[in-house]
Amino acid sequence: MEKITEKLLLDKGCPKTNKLDQIKTLNLSKLALKHQDLPVKLLSSLKSLERLDLSGNRLQELPKNLKLPSLRFLDLSDNQMEDVTTLESLRGIEELKMEDNLYITVSDNYKMMVLLPKLRIFNGKDITTTANHVRVVYTENLRTRINAVWEKSYSLPEPITEEKVSSLETKFVSTACQQVKFGPNSVSDFTKWRVGILAKEFLRSLTEPEEDAESMETDDTKENSDVSTPSKRKQSDPAKDNTPSLTPRKRSHTDLPDSPAPDSPRKSSRIKLNSFSVTLSPLKAAQLPSTPTRGQQRAETPRRGSRVGRAKEEGDKQRDVGKKEREGTELPKSYDKTEPVHLKPLHVLQCHSKQDSSDDFSTQLWACAFQPLPDSTGSSGGSRLVATSGGDSLCVIDCETGMVMKKYKVPGEEFFSLAWTTLLMSRGGGASAQHCSILAAGGKRGLVKLIHPRNNVAYGEFRASRKSLSILCFNHQQGNFLFTGSYDNKIVMWDIGGVDSQYNFKVVQLLVLEVSATPLNICLPPKSPNLHLLTACEDGLHCYNTQLGTNKSTKRCKDMEITFPIYKKEDKDNDYHTVDGLSFLTEDIAASKNFSHSSIYLWSWSRTKTQRPNKKLEVSAVVLAELQWASTDIPYLALNTCPGQAYVVCGDNEGKLWTYHVKNLQKNSFQTGKPIQPTEVLEWPAPMRKGVGQVKGPCINSVVMDPELNYLVALSDKNMVIVWKRDESA
Repeated sequence: MEKITEKLLLDKGCPKTNKLDQIKTLNLSKLALKHQDLPVKLLSSLKSLERLDLSGNRLQELPKNLKLPSLRFLDLSDNQMEDVTTLESLRGIEELKMEDNLYITVSDNYKMMVLLPKLRIFNGKDITTTANHVRVVYTENLRTRINAVWEKSYSLPEPITEEKVSSLETKFVSTACQQVKFGPNSVSDFTKWRVGILAKEFLRSLTEPEEDAESMETDDTKENSDVSTPSKRKQSDPAKDNTPSLTPRKRSHTDLPDSPAPDSPRKSSRIKLNSFSVTLSPLKAAQLPSTPTRGQQRAETPRRGSRVGRAKEEGDKQRDVGKKEREGTELPKSYDKTEPVHLKPLHVLQCHSKQDSSDDFSTQLWACAFQPLPDSTGSSGGSRLVATSGGDSLCVIDCETGMVMKKYKVPGEEFFSLAWTTLLMSRGGGASAQHCSILAAGGKRGLVKLIHPRNNVAYGEFRASRKSLSILCFNHQQGNFLFTGSYDNKIVMWDIGGVDSQYNFKVVQLLVLEVSATPLNICLPPKSPNLHLLTACEDGLHCYNTQLGTNKSTKRCKDMEITFPIYKKEDKDNDYHTVDGLSFLTEDIAASKNFSHSSIYLWSWSRTKTQRPNKKLEVSAVVLAELQWASTDIPYLALNTCPGQAYVVCGDNEGKLWTYHVKNLQKNSFQTGKPIQPTEVLEWPAPMRKGVGQVKGPCINSVVMDPELNYLVALSDKNMVIVWKRDESA
C-alpha cells in the first residue's frame, strides 16, 4: 500500500498534503494490482477525481463502498473482474470500459446498467436505449411476476413482528427467485439477482410506512396534498386514518392492498351472466329480473319543481335565433337510419378487488374507455376491449368473453382516470413506423402511467402534478397531446411524443390552464380540438383557448363560462353550479348534467360561443332539449354519449342506466317545456351475494359505449363492472 501511495503522489507531483482532493485524473494501469492492494482510504480522499484508469491489472472486484463522488469515467479493461456488484457505490459513472475481462457475462452487463443509473457509454458504445429498457421495462415485468407469486401463495402475518417478517422474507424471496422466469437464458443469472432485490423491496413496501421519494414535496405541499374540495375522491386525514377514502358521500374506505396482483387473465373474480343467471364465482345463483322493454320504463321519482315557466321564457328568446344557426344544430341525417338499441346484461366482474377477494364490495371504480382501433387495422367492427380503473389497479377486459386480459397494479396508488390514444411506434432498421394503442392512467399520486397493453408493458411514467389527478383526456386529432386535470385546480397540456421499439419517450409541457375549481371532465369540441377546451368543474363549465403557435402565454385563464337555466333556481340550499357530466353527441351538440338537477341538457356549442358580441365572460348555453333523469343528491355520476348511434346514457344512484335515443331532437325541443323521457331505463341486474343475499343497486360512477353500441360498460361504487350487450333478437 505504501508503494502505491508513493507512486500516486509522485505521479501527481504532490506532497503528502490535502491537495489530493484537487486531482481529477489518475492512471493506475498495468501495476498488477489486486483489489486488496488498492488504498481505499487514499482513493476516497480524491473528491474531485473524474477519470480513473485501472486497466491491465489483476482486479477481481473493486473495494466495497469505494466513494468517488465526482467519478465519471472508469477503465477496468484487461482485468479479471468477476463481481460487478462492487461498482454500486460509484453511481455517478457515465462511461465504463470492461473489455478483456473473461469472466464478465451478459448478465453482468445488465447488472451494471441497473447499478449505475447514469451509465450511457459502455466499451465505447452508446447503450442508453438498452439501459432504459433494462431499468424500466424489464424491471416492471419482473415486478408484475413477483406480485403474482405473492398473490398466489403469501400474505402478511398477524400480528406483524420483526421475527415473522424476517422469516417470511426468506421464504418469499427464495420462492420468487425460483418461480419468476423472464427473458432469455443468457440473462437468467441477472433475472434471479434482480428478482431477489425487487422481492425484498416489495415486501418492505407492505410492512413499512410509504415514502414517496418521487414527489420531492415540501412539508407545506404534503400538508396540503389532501383533496380540499367536496369531491368523491377526497382523502382522509392521515393523522387520524392511513386508509384513503375515495368519497365522503358514503364514507366508505378502500384499504391499501396487502399485495399486488398478477396481470394474467382471471376467471375466479368474474361473474358471467348467461340467460340472466350467474354461473361463475364469486357471486353465484343469482336470478336477474328481465330487462324492461323499450318505452315501458319511465322515471317515477319526482322532479325538482316545474320548468314550464322557465322553458317558455327561454323558448321566447331562442325563437329569435336565425334560421342558419338553427340549421347548424340539426341532427345528422345518418340518425334517421338508427333505431333504438335493446341491451341485456352479459357480465358482472369484480376484477379490482383487494387481494382478489369476492367479499370486497367497497373498492370504487371511476373511469372506463374502449380501446381505439389503430388506423392501420382497417377494421370497422369496433374494439371489444375496455379499460377500467379503480383502487390500485387498471384492467383491460374483453367484453364478449368477460375475461380480464391484462391487469396492472401499483401499490399505494388510487387510479381515478384513464384515457386511450394511438401513437406511432418507430421500429428502427429502416422499417416503417406502426400505430399502437397506448393507455394513460393517473390518480392519487399525481403520476401519469403510460402502458402498451398489447405488449404487456408499463413503459414509463411522468409527474403531472404534486396533487391527485382527477381527469385525463387525449386530443382525438393529435394523439400525442394529453390533458391532465388535477386537484391543484390546473389543467396541463403535454406532448408525450411517440415511442420507439425500446420504449424511449419524451414528455414536454405545452400549456397550463388555471382553473377555479377541481376539473371533473374535459371535452375537446370535435371540430376544433386544437382551438378550444371545455372543462366541467365543481363551480361550473368553463372554456379555454388552447391554440398553440400564438403569442399567448403558456399559462392561460378561461375565455368564458357557460351558464345554464337551472342556475336561476339556486338559493341558499341549492347550488347547481357543479357540472359533473359532459360529452358531445354530435360535432356541435353537447350533453351536460348539473349536480342535483334531475335533467340532462342538450345544447349547441356553436350557437353558445357566438353569443359574445362584447367578449363577455359569461354566456348562456343555447339549450335545445332536456332529457329527464333521476332525482338524486349523489354527485359525480358521469354521463356519456355514443354519437354513431345517437345515444346518451347516464347511470343513477340505484344501479339503473337511463338511455336516450335522440333521433328527433327538433320535435322534442327545449321550447316545448317538456323534458324528453328516456327511451329505456335498464334495471340493475341484482346479482346474489353468497350468504348475504341480493346486492342492492350501487351508484353508477361511469359508463362507456363502443362506437357501434355493441357493448355498454358501467362502473359502480361497489367494485362491480357491469357489461351489457346489444340484443339482436329483441
